[in-house]
Amino acid sequence: MISDPTREVLAATLPAVEGALDDITPLFYRRMFAAHPELLDDLFNRANQKIGTQPKVLAGSIAAFARLQLIPDAAQQKFIIDRVAHKHASLGVVADQYPIVHKHLFAAIVDVLGEAVTPEVAAAWDELYWEMADTLIGRENELYAAAGVVPGDVWRDVVVIGRDQVSPDAVSFTVAAADGRLPAFTPGQYISVQVPLDDGAHQIRQYSLTGAPNEPQWRFSVKRDGEVSTYLHERLFEGDDLHVSTPFGDLALPEGDAPLLLASAGIGCTPVIGLLHHLVQTGDDRPVQVLHADRSRSRQPHRGELAELVDQLPGASLRQWYETGYDAGDGSRIGLMSLDDIPIDPETVALLCGPAGFLSSIRGSLLDKDLSEDRIHYETFGPELVRVGGRGGDAGASDGGAA
Repeated sequence: MISDPTREVLAATLPAVEGALDDITPLFYRRMFAAHPELLDDLFNRANQKIGTQPKVLAGSIAAFARLQLIPDAAQQKFIIDRVAHKHASLGVVADQYPIVHKHLFAAIVDVLGEAVTPEVAAAWDELYWEMADTLIGRENELYAAAGVVPGDVWRDVVVIGRDQVSPDAVSFTVAAADGRLPAFTPGQYISVQVPLDDGAHQIRQYSLTGAPNEPQWRFSVKRDGEVSTYLHERLFEGDDLHVSTPFGDLALPEGDAPLLLASAGIGCTPVIGLLHHLVQTGDDRPVQVLHADRSRSRQPHRGELAELVDQLPGASLRQWYETGYDAGDGSRIGLMSLDDIPIDPETVALLCGPAGFLSSIRGSLLDKDLSEDRIHYETFGPELVRVGGRGGDAGASDGGAA
């Protein structure tokens, strides 16, 4: 816990710092990458840097963590820490990298705010940073220990044993260990995939695991979008080696028999496929509503597999929305996903997967139906802000990258 004097300084300076974060974070990244170009080439997503989404994530996380020191919210703090820690663990982030971020972040703060950063202000924000960093490092070490790996030692080479086209622009890969079997994972988790690009960089992206957790191989699907996914589409075939991480991710099926709602859009169906495989294998008979939105039937990834899995669950139902198409007489709807006429049991646990606009819209609809916020969990694509907020947005299947 930070000290009371620090809390008072944070309360007085948070508005100014928040107002300047759009200037601070790009400058921070430019400084850090100039000093450590290998971080941009081999750790951070270059595309997200170019369009500015990664700096917004950092800004949102720091500001949210600071606000939580003023109005403590244990659940929200755990949400932030767990989400960031799982992503860091999947990248192999270790404690030694936090001083690098600290050095360049605080140099950027001083550059932007100038004389407003008095020694007292600098000390308060320094204390905040290390409180957040120490909490993250502790949680990341817990995740490494649970996975049975040394901190940061998450990478392994696998071999591709299967490649299947699951939509016009999505491919499913099956990979196996070179010797033995791959470790089990928790349904809903993802792996990081690192590929060597022509300019010498090694870029990383995360993909959800779609197979059953006790199978000896891993399966994941890739929509063609960005440097890594394009590489995988064009260059990865049966017999090729691939560099991947240990599975991580905090989207998990709840224990018990509460009704489930699994809602996805586009390639966001991939974690849902993994969750459904587990429900089928374990003979789960709880009520499950599966909702999916997509551009069209012809472009929907895993369309047949999704329907087959739902059919195998005695308490499951499937509703689908397509932005374009026709009435096929199968109960699907044309347009964006709407929950207006979908009954929601107040004990339902909802797991949402898709682009931020979709998540914001569906989360808002669930809140409007009086489902408590602690019963709504989600996985989004690419860099994300700390909390998908609001009650508006687009519930369609807009592209958002792979997850």
